[in-house]
Amino acid sequence: MPLPPFSKLDRPQIRSILDRAISRRFDAGTTVFDEGAPACSFYLLLDGTIRVVKTTPDGEQVTALHIPAGQLFGIAPAFRRDTYPATAIAASEVVTLCWPASLWDQFVSDFPGFGSETYKTIGDRVVEMNNRILEMSTQHVEQRIARALLRLVNQSGKKTTEGIEISFPITRQDVSEMTGTTLHTVSRLLSAWEKNGLVSSKRKKIIVCDPHRLVVLGGA
Repeated sequence: MPLPPFSKLDRPQIRSILDRAISRRFDAGTTVFDEGAPACSFYLLLDGTIRVVKTTPDGEQVTALHIPAGQLFGIAPAFRRDTYPATAIAASEVVTLCWPASLWDQFVSDFPGFGSETYKTIGDRVVEMNNRILEMSTQHVEQRIARALLRLVNQSGKKTTEGIEISFPITRQDVSEMTGTTLHTVSRLLSAWEKNGLVSSKRKKIIVCDPHRLVVLGGA
């Protein structure tokens, strides 16, 4: 089954796009591009997870969202921007396809299905970000952390004997940046949840052992 950006295209159209792509691999922790850097390229994530990070005016980093395999990222041309609005970091080892930003308008014009699916993805991300803002404004810390973990296992979880593991390295600091809370609070809650059998939290690894109870904690 074609990846989402290609789902409305036929084989010759997909081939035409892929023929102009360059394959690139990034190790875990590597910055693919920085916030404010010239938007020279856009990318399709073939494997792995991308962490999207924004920097606040006082220099703090906030994890805005995670992008799973199969989606485009770095699509500044879609917003008529010539710089990247956020930093993209490889949360795990990732494999991407890359195109020059100058091809964006041509792809959207020549392949309407590519454009429609891409803007649908953008809309989904806007909805996710709005939901995150609502959570920050209206929910308790425990609910925010529960929902953040559930989002990650829904996006990129893999089943293990213990439960559903978030498939890329993730630290408690990462969770605190995602949920607008402190590292101390995240550590305290995860430790309590681990004692109660909800999660298993090890070095750069989080497993959700009881998704249903976590859903209840998240207030869904």
